[in-house]
Amino acid sequence: MSLDERMVHGLRIVIDRDQCVGFGDCATAAPEGFKLDADTIATFYEPERVERERLLRACDACPVDAITVWDSEGRQLVPPLT
Repeated sequence: MSLDERMVHGLRIVIDRDQCVGFGDCATAAPEGFKLDADTIATFYEPERVERERLLRACDACPVDAITVWDSEGRQLVPPLT
């Protein structure tokens, strides 16, 4: 499993690079935070430049749930648990 992980704004953000199919919705929603690499797989750019709520929306924009976000207490925020 290939994971890319960052701590940003008190959030643990994990991109599952094996699950990503390169739609780029995260990069469209927050281009300063995410980009698609040479393999068209999502990766971090400068996510600390994106304000917290917009960063959460960008993570949630992934149609295949390849990005998971937890808060500082370990609660999963994205994708929302139902």
